[in-house]
Amino acid sequence: METLRRCIATRPRRWFLAITLLLGLAAAVLVTAGAQPADRTFSGVSGPVQSLMSVMVPLFGVLLASDLRRTPHEARVVPTLLAVAALGAVVGLYGVIVCAIAIAAGGGTNQWDHAATVAVGGILVQVVAGLVGTGLGLLLRPPIVAFLATIVLPLGLLLVLGSTDVLRPAQAWLTPYPSVQNLLAGEMDARAWAQWLAVVMVWDVGLNAVGAALLRRRHVSASLSG
Repeated sequence: METLRRCIATRPRRWFLAITLLLGLAAAVLVTAGAQPADRTFSGVSGPVQSLMSVMVPLFGVLLASDLRRTPHEARVVPTLLAVAALGAVVGLYGVIVCAIAIAAGGGTNQWDHAATVAVGGILVQVVAGLVGTGLGLLLRPPIVAFLATIVLPLGLLLVLGSTDVLRPAQAWLTPYPSVQNLLAGEMDARAWAQWLAVVMVWDVGLNAVGAALLRRRHVSASLSG
């Protein structure tokens, strides 16, 4: 609980959270107002709303990882990961609620197709985004570099893999964007879930495991030198 409170323990962090939530709200209003009735669906609104908020959510992971790096004694990484995942889930749930209200108020046809899958997907997208932030926050400094890396690295890899026909099939297995699109469209089958799991293993489990190992090594070296 203490680690979760640290997510918004300072005024700048509370501002970052407020901006994240306001971006989601603004996207829901604008997309609903500007869409044709046929496009005014839960999945159609959830895509822009959750995607836009997922750009900001990694920042909280980066900041908490930076807190760990500054801790003079060996810190436990798992509580930080759980706190960031919980914050991501809250942001994702907020997005689900905002999208549901916008769609209910805006009207349209086939409004709730795949709504359950899209709702779960929205929460998963934010959890994954937050944990990408902790992984890169543990690996890179300063925090602004780690935060920019949460945007540049996934997009850069997406572009590299998409540059040739040979590599293009690997995009769905190695980059977050295709899985995010599938989750927020509700288009999930066994293959899509397997691709999402592969992305989680690379960008969440892999990055955080390496980052935690380096942090542990740094603390051991510091204690020995001290």
